[in-house]
Amino acid sequence: MFSSDPVTFDHRWRRAVQLFPNAVFLVFKADDDTVTQWTYAEFDEIVGRLAANLVTLGCTPGSSIHIALRNCPAFVGLWLAAARVGAWIVPVDPASSSRDIESQIRRTNPAVGFCAADRADIYRRGAASVPHVLALAETAQDLELDGVLTSAIDWRVVELEPAPSPTTRLAVMFTSGTTSEPKGVVLSQHNYAHVADTMSSIIDLTSHHRWLVTLPLFHANAQYYCFAPAIAVGASVALTARFSASQWPFWAQELNATHASLFAAPIRMILARRRPDAPALELEHVWFAQSLAPAHYAEFAGLAGCVPRQLYGMTETVAIVTAELGDNPRCDAIGRPADAGRTTAVVDLESGSPAPTGTPGMLLVAGVPGQDLFCEYLDDPATTAAALVDDGNTTWLRTSDLVSSDSEGGLRFVGRADDVIKVAGENVSLTEIEATLAQAPGVLEAAVLARPDPIRDVVPIAFVVANSHTPLLSEAGLAEWAEKNLPPQSRPRAWHFVPELPRTSVGKIRRHQLQAFADSDIGHGRPITVSENKD
Repeated sequence: MFSSDPVTFDHRWRRAVQLFPNAVFLVFKADDDTVTQWTYAEFDEIVGRLAANLVTLGCTPGSSIHIALRNCPAFVGLWLAAARVGAWIVPVDPASSSRDIESQIRRTNPAVGFCAADRADIYRRGAASVPHVLALAETAQDLELDGVLTSAIDWRVVELEPAPSPTTRLAVMFTSGTTSEPKGVVLSQHNYAHVADTMSSIIDLTSHHRWLVTLPLFHANAQYYCFAPAIAVGASVALTARFSASQWPFWAQELNATHASLFAAPIRMILARRRPDAPALELEHVWFAQSLAPAHYAEFAGLAGCVPRQLYGMTETVAIVTAELGDNPRCDAIGRPADAGRTTAVVDLESGSPAPTGTPGMLLVAGVPGQDLFCEYLDDPATTAAALVDDGNTTWLRTSDLVSSDSEGGLRFVGRADDVIKVAGENVSLTEIEATLAQAPGVLEAAVLARPDPIRDVVPIAFVVANSHTPLLSEAGLAEWAEKNLPPQSRPRAWHFVPELPRTSVGKIRRHQLQAFADSDIGHGRPITVSENKD
């Protein structure tokens, strides 16, 4: 269906507009429950006008555009307009502090910045050096946004040369920074065209399908796995302004979604806040990342109306690497390479030699930077060289993720290399302990940290969030349960009950924030605060 030759993401968009002009592209549900939709042809006019206005604001090929917006049509329009101009976007958390914004601005030097009107003061303090800052009202749904679309400009005659090439930079996405300073992942136009083609092909996406996007647009999941593949085949996307666990099933039904993509943490929130009148859905496909407990997996499958399929991917891998695509997918496995063109290897962390079957090792992913792997880390050649290693024949991405393989070549995620601790000389995965504890009676989710120990070097300690639907065991009861379900070195030596866990906007646990809480607040009863909406 698609040419293997490198193309731009703008080409993919223009092709969709040409083939599916009257098909619905975007359905947007705002905070006030108003629903607005655009066809491909209607949204293309918006993209053209936005591109023309970006040029008048000083955006030229190679310019960057800083975007600190919640999910909204303007975000989508700016992304596609940047692709047309040959500029690149820097999508960031709209709740970023002035300090974070200042750091992002310093590293990317944008020609223009976009923020929400209700955070304009905070944004401008961090973006003082940006020539043009445009604050958009959250309630604006028709994209006739002051300072963004100027009706006096005839976008059809605005010069947009030179045209972007497949190697032209299209985005820099900052990683979550759960344990360290965020890295800027540089992505090309062809990266986005490739992920569009690949992800639509893996699940046989067609123009009749519709993605439900409730996760934030400034992260890779919504861009890579939902919007880009929809554009490749002329499918539609139902976008909500925010994530709501209690409303998710209702939105999926109301917006006629057929496909969805989530993380394990949001799925657990959906189940915990499921209303008695929540509809039973009939979705065709659900991606999810990060393992679910068997009970949660079965319950969500019943709600969704289809068997969820776990995938594995990173911002750096662009398209997914592996997925459970067989007839009997597992809740605790990430499967095999999802694309026939993907090559992977599992190697010992120290020696680099192939890891034996069943033994955790680092996952390596072969590919071509700028095509099926990210281009580089922004202004960080040393980190890029450590991550992208060329053995003379192949470029390998060292993911720093640990997996183990079974006898049939399937993979199971073990955890990040820096999430593995040594307890009395034994390797222990904090991620695996968390997945096991999530299955304990009355537990919604758990996070595990390492605590220094004079005898065992370090030991795991657990932070537990209760499931309101099931009585939670006592500390002694949980310890007894752990004795029956975890090997000795993996059993938490202390238990702390908390109302919620600090997470990134896509559900990853902020371990450094949790560690700070553990160091200063245990025993004081102060709850851990989080930024995302979880109602």
